Amino acid sequence: MSVSNPMFRFHNLPVAALAIILNSFALMILVDGRSCCASSPDVKHVSTAFFSSNCLDCHDSSTAEGGLDLTTVEGSIDEARWLDTWVRIFDKIESEKMPPPDASTLSKDDRKEFLSTIRPLLVEAHAAQKGTQLRRLNASEYQNTLNDLFGTNLKLAELLPPDSLSHEFDNIGSALNMSMVQLQRYLDAADLVLETSIASDTSPPESIHIEASYAKTANADRFLGKNWLELPDGAVVFFQPWGYPTGMLREAGTRSAGWYRIRVTGYAYQSDEPIEFSIGATTFARGLERPTFEYFAMPPGEPTTIELTAWIEDRYMIEITPYGIYDNKYVIKKLGIDRYRGPGLAILNVKLDGPLTEEFPSRGHRLLFDGVDRREVPPKNPKDREKSWYRPRFEIVADDPTAVAAGSLHRVATAAFRRPATNEDIQPYLELFRSQLESGESIEDALKTAAAAILCSPRFLFLQEPSGPLDDFALATRLSYFLTRTSPDSELLEAASKGKLTTDPDALRSQASRLIKSEKFDRFLSDFSESWLNLRELEFTTPDAVLFPEYDQFLLHSMRRETFAYLETLIKEDLPIETLVKSDFVMINSRLADHYGLPEVDGPEIRKVALGDDKASQVRGGFLTQAAVLKASANGTNTSPVVRGVWVLERILGTTPSPPPPGVPGVEPDTRGASTLRQILAKHRNLDNCRSCHQMIDPPGFALESFNPIGAWRDRYRITSGRGTPISKIVHGKKSRYKLGLHVDPSGETLDGKKFDGFEEFRDQLSQEKEILTRTFVEKLLTFATGRELGFSDRDEIDEIVQNSIENQTGIGELLYAVIESDIFRSK
Repeated sequence: MSVSNPMFRFHNLPVAALAIILNSFALMILVDGRSCCASSPDVKHVSTAFFSSNCLDCHDSSTAEGGLDLTTVEGSIDEARWLDTWVRIFDKIESEKMPPPDASTLSKDDRKEFLSTIRPLLVEAHAAQKGTQLRRLNASEYQNTLNDLFGTNLKLAELLPPDSLSHEFDNIGSALNMSMVQLQRYLDAADLVLETSIASDTSPPESIHIEASYAKTANADRFLGKNWLELPDGAVVFFQPWGYPTGMLREAGTRSAGWYRIRVTGYAYQSDEPIEFSIGATTFARGLERPTFEYFAMPPGEPTTIELTAWIEDRYMIEITPYGIYDNKYVIKKLGIDRYRGPGLAILNVKLDGPLTEEFPSRGHRLLFDGVDRREVPPKNPKDREKSWYRPRFEIVADDPTAVAAGSLHRVATAAFRRPATNEDIQPYLELFRSQLESGESIEDALKTAAAAILCSPRFLFLQEPSGPLDDFALATRLSYFLTRTSPDSELLEAASKGKLTTDPDALRSQASRLIKSEKFDRFLSDFSESWLNLRELEFTTPDAVLFPEYDQFLLHSMRRETFAYLETLIKEDLPIETLVKSDFVMINSRLADHYGLPEVDGPEIRKVALGDDKASQVRGGFLTQAAVLKASANGTNTSPVVRGVWVLERILGTTPSPPPPGVPGVEPDTRGASTLRQILAKHRNLDNCRSCHQMIDPPGFALESFNPIGAWRDRYRITSGRGTPISKIVHGKKSRYKLGLHVDPSGETLDGKKFDGFEEFRDQLSQEKEILTRTFVEKLLTFATGRELGFSDRDEIDEIVQNSIENQTGIGELLYAVIESDIFRSK
């Protein structure tokens, strides 16, 4: 359900409820406000002599090369603000990049002694800090949790301010702040969830059954014989996807939001092949989403019924749009629709049933009112029940309202807090309930006020993870939010209540396996991919329609699904780590096969397809070649080797390059097409303060230049002006207007001296870096799972996971289990 107008009723919240919420936050800060500084031994005696002999010529208060003055960090290894600096110092010295090899007299023994002294202090300092950060539910987790607990389908994330990103992810505790505006929105959302989930009638909403056809739709007589062809069996044929009239069917409309069963009956007309089409919903209201539910293929021959279930908002109408059929030569306009012999989509009828009621009353209603005597208040005139405007009113009848409220609030708190609530836990909310009764509120309204306060409690909004090893309920919560992005289900909570997750060595893996097989694992696939691979930028730009006329909504729809399906396959089939970047298969459908130039694939369903020996097949496989990744790392007109190079370094190789020096302008493409970005970068790379980073960034970016901004292979750049080769091509029924410009040069040389002639050779070299690929993927999984930035004290265990994986040749699925079974995952 869409949420477009949040109800700002913060000022109407009872003072007592507001006091409880704010006091809870204050107590949470006091309890979790532990010192973030380790009590480390003084390191001054170690660092002073070492820095003086090896470093201060370049890094004292007067020189401070690179902005580093080592005289200010001596002895401060346990200060949170200096820990990152100390780690940088350690890494530079361990890698022998500092002191500079050509100007250093540092012996191996002195280097080893310094590192062995500093290492345990860094471990201790980071270990003391990492368990102090509170972690709030992000918008996605919050929405999933409330919808799952209360049986609603509200777009609650629309109510909330956007979450900040840290290390690519939007669930990192240090970046998820809390403000009064945020709290106000939580109050609005809690109110909305309660109002939506509580039954407003004595029976479920009446389900409608609609059977409609385009032949009998409003104004059909204006289109039949001109834009639409009516057949003797009553079917109406569409011959092209765009223009007026659209495929909106007014009679197949909703009167309330809910889940609906949609059945479309038809066949491919004048075609031996299936005709692809989309089923979606549209509305006359401006500014609202017009969703496409799915794409299908209608076969020729006897009528076929295609069925799906979808959530449809109030006052929406079904819309059917054919794909891939066009009257390129305007035969219909010239000769009339009766004489057109091209393929079409024939639709006999559309049936709409709903709203479909899975359960009545809802989970949220039962959470509040199970065992409660909630009755309809009889109307003064019993005949009013027969009127269309009648809406029943309810009241709770109770001899002891406090006892009734205690039972209800205990259920709500236990569900919200993700562990059994105690009498002490619910006491403040019970007192709030009493105060509301005393102020004149009804039992039901007082109960809703107290329940809303629970849903704004830090015990709900924040994950309860004490520093150190997680207890069973905290571990159940972490596992559930990692793999299903919501609160633990009943089976997981039962395992936690029996202490199995911390005592049974097989229990955690068993529960993880169950969750991976569940439908909610799709949430992990989407949320993790959108953060790790930056797919949240997929729709940030719209490709230029002249340069890339092939781009359409079916392609966009397929792009995202390809990446999710590929990640799911890697995990569930436990494929080798190198399949992150190179594989002998792809997850595609008919639209992607056409886009990639691969052998024909039938139908819009994503499926596993083996790659052949042809050129188009050999340049596919792995995340780097997927259209979603390639579009998200480009703008709508150009690609940038810098942007894509940084993407590969950060997302695949786990290396974050330094930001550009101040005062150095960015690299802009030549929109005339007279110079390639590679040629422009060559001048940029000659600058002394740019060279070192660009030697690392540019090579992977150059290799990916063989893919255009929408992920298709290219040998030449496309241009719209200047000198080039005109292209005569019909795309989506229209003649293309771009030209081919300069040739792509995808060759390069990596920082370690490996040369490559093009993408394939670069990809093959990258696939051999198994340790780097494994380490990066493990770090991304752990960051997403724990909701914190990894640090120095995590390194040894990550090393162990990586080495075990390499030695045992474990696949990506086993790597996921290794992450879940690690001490890093099982502790804070």
